[in-house]
Amino acid sequence: MKAVVMAGGEGTRLRPMTSSMPKPLLPVANRPIMEHVLRLLKRHGLSETVVTVQFLASLVKNYFGDGEELGMELTYANEEKPLGTAGSVKNAEEALKDDAFLVISGDALTDFDLTDLIEFHKEKGALVTVCLTRVPNPLEFGITIVDEEGKVERFLEKPTWGQVFSDTVNTGIYVMEPEVFDYVEADVPVDWSGDVFPQLMKEGKPIYGYVAEGYWEDVGTHESYVKAQADVLEGKVDVEIDGFEISPGVWVAEGADVHPDAVLRGPLYIGDYAKVEADVEMREHTVIGSNVVVKSGAFLHKTVVHDNVYIGQQSNLRGCVIGKNTDIMRASRIEDGAVIGDECLVGEESIIQGNVRVYPFKTIEAGAFVNTSVIWESRGQAHLFGARGVSGILNVEITPELAVRLAGAYATTLKKGSTVTTARDHSRGARALKRAVISALQASAIDVRDLENVPLPVARQQTARGSAGGIMVRTTPGVPDSVDIMFFDERGSDLSAGGQRKLDRVYARQ
Repeated sequence: MKAVVMAGGEGTRLRPMTSSMPKPLLPVANRPIMEHVLRLLKRHGLSETVVTVQFLASLVKNYFGDGEELGMELTYANEEKPLGTAGSVKNAEEALKDDAFLVISGDALTDFDLTDLIEFHKEKGALVTVCLTRVPNPLEFGITIVDEEGKVERFLEKPTWGQVFSDTVNTGIYVMEPEVFDYVEADVPVDWSGDVFPQLMKEGKPIYGYVAEGYWEDVGTHESYVKAQADVLEGKVDVEIDGFEISPGVWVAEGADVHPDAVLRGPLYIGDYAKVEADVEMREHTVIGSNVVVKSGAFLHKTVVHDNVYIGQQSNLRGCVIGKNTDIMRASRIEDGAVIGDECLVGEESIIQGNVRVYPFKTIEAGAFVNTSVIWESRGQAHLFGARGVSGILNVEITPELAVRLAGAYATTLKKGSTVTTARDHSRGARALKRAVISALQASAIDVRDLENVPLPVARQQTARGSAGGIMVRTTPGVPDSVDIMFFDERGSDLSAGGQRKLDRVYARQ
């Protein structure tokens, strides 16, 4: 029997990890999820496999090649556009039309007994057998109801609690006969559970549900990705781990150099040719990739680190994910739920708050305090204020959202009911940002005196006539795509260094 591994998904919920890497290649215990899936197929004698690819397809092909290293025969079916779960398998029909075949997702971690599933399918004489499993919270998945014989009575995609009438959910693993292709239109997006199965049930075709025992985790979110690592280390899922278990639950791969004075509290995993220096403390559920350097005094707990990462002295990483080729400099702190993308630089003594996403190729400046995701900007800065107030590229670094937060922070430093004078230059960008500033000030119980389009000296002079402060938005002189947001005190002068620091602190605390 042949198998089909579906590896075309974009994994949008897992960004920024999947911004530059397809979801099936995300490492779990230092091996791509899809490699764990392929090894499971091989264990059950399914060595001839078709892989359906679409998003970043060349990376999947380059990594696995023809499957020779795994002792398998891999071929690829490339989708030009997303075709849905059924459409992508239809795209590989030529290779599958002669015999029953198994369909499995390339980004779900499982150790189900596929041999037993295939035998159940043959015994029942089914056209389609759906592999089901029991989960504590079925809201995220498609629920499936079966009768005593195992025949499917009903499918329900992503129900509400009021519709939850079963805890058996569809795992996206199927055994199918080739006749099922008659029900799938070519070259259009078609879904198994949404389009094909309801049609088969309407015609009374034999669809059975097999309730599997064992481990299954749909790695679709950051939480489930980190949980999958912990489950592998805890031995909850039957997969192969590369390396040697040097003490209970502490796995070290070939060529890794771990200093005897490093404190390792398993279960944890250290990848091949990684270097862990003295006085490093690693706690449970930490996974270190290949060629990672962890300098002395660093602390890691429930942290997943991809390949070729540098972690500086005294760094503190908790519950975060670090993308490949990233440098974490001395005394940085990265909090629970944060994700740093590939090829980033996190400057020394910077702090990245929980659940912040830093997208690939970004620089976080030394000493920066980052509490919102860094997506389009090229850097997370240590200080808001430069020589001309808060400056940056319009709609890239300086957005209406930033202007609202900044004006709200400024309002927090003033007494309620104070008056602030606002002004702008002639540019459309300044007009849009000034409106955002005014709305934030008024929402913060500040009266606004708006001068509209006036020169900078006029804005300063008018601010000094009875206002608690002023804000001027203008195009940066000589840089047409950049903008300055300037803050004045009650005399119309630039905000003092102390005033700037105070605003900086309030802004950072949100």
